[in-house]
Amino acid sequence: MGKSRRTVPEELLLLALDPTTGTTAQPQTLDLGLAGAQLVELSLAGRIVPEGDRIAVVLARPTGDPTLDHALELLRRRGSPVRAAHWIGGPRLGLRQTYLAHLERCGMVTAVPGQVCGVLPTIRYQASDDCTNAAIKQRLDTAIRTGVPPDPRTAALAALAHSVGLGKHLYPGNEGRSSRSRLRDLIRYDPLGGMVAHAVMDVQNGLPAQQNRSSQGPGAVSGRSGARAAGRASGGRVSAPRVGVR
Repeated sequence: MGKSRRTVPEELLLLALDPTTGTTAQPQTLDLGLAGAQLVELSLAGRIVPEGDRIAVVLARPTGDPTLDHALELLRRRGSPVRAAHWIGGPRLGLRQTYLAHLERCGMVTAVPGQVCGVLPTIRYQASDDCTNAAIKQRLDTAIRTGVPPDPRTAALAALAHSVGLGKHLYPGNEGRSSRSRLRDLIRYDPLGGMVAHAVMDVQNGLPAQQNRSSQGPGAVSGRSGARAAGRASGGRVSAPRVGVR
C-alpha cells in the first residue's frame, strides 16, 4: 500500500485532533474507533472480508503500513473469522498513542512538549498541514451538504466519526444539529463501515456482539444504533489510556 492517500485510521485521528489545544476529542472512545478503522482499511486493501458480523482474512500479504500489518497478522493468527465487536474490544487499546506516534514519524503531526500546572509533563500534537485536515473535513461537508452518495472511504470515515461521538466536535452547537444527523445518515452508503460502526458502539455500551448484522440491510444502520446507545446504560465502557496526551 503506497502513501499516496491517507488511511482511514489516520484520517479519523486527524479529524479528532483539536487544532487549538493539540488534544484529541473523545479520547475514551477513539481507540475503539481506530481499531474499527483498521478493519475498514484492511477491507479496502483487499486483505479481509466481512462474513456476517465476523471478519475473515483472505489475503495475508503485508500492506506496507506497519500498524495495519500488525493488525492483519493478529487477525491471521486467529485462524478463523472473528466477530468485529470482539476484535474492536480486544486487548489493542493504546491505538490513539500508537497512531499519534505514527503520524509524527510520517510528518503529519508535530509533538509539542509542555507542562500541566508548570509541573506535570505533557505532549500536545499539532497538524503539520492544516490544509490536509481541512480537505478531510471538506469531504464530509460535501457529502452532508449535497446528499450525493460518498465514496466508500468517506462513508466509512463518517460512520466511524459518528460512532465515537465526533459529531459534536466537528459540527458543534444547535447550528450543527442537522449536520450531525446527516453525518450519521451517511453510514448507509457503506455496509462494512456501518457494521464496524455498530460494533464500536456495542463495545462502548457493553452490548454483546450481534450476529448477522449485515443481513438487516444497509438502511438499518443509519439511526438505530444512536437511539439504542442513548437508551442503554453505559456500563462496560472501555477507556483508552491517556499516555502523554491531554
